[in-house]
Amino acid sequence: MSGSESKVNIIIETLKGHTLTTLEIEVKLKKINAQCPDDLARTLNVMRRKGLIKGEVSVERGGWVWWVEDQP
Repeated sequence: MSGSESKVNIIIETLKGHTLTTLEIEVKLKKINAQCPDDLARTLNVMRRKGLIKGEVSVERGGWVWWVEDQP
């Protein structure tokens, strides 16, 4: 598995069952020593465009929130 695939899988696992802001994801990744080497917001947007995760702007939470859809 490439580093990119590993990063995607870690982010997806981090989001399962949660709706998190970009900052909250960053904190969780740091706690498991898996921080994103490039810009996390850019990575999340690329994943959203590929349909791997969902995301939208949340005025209430002050930025983007991210989640994964439950697989049937």
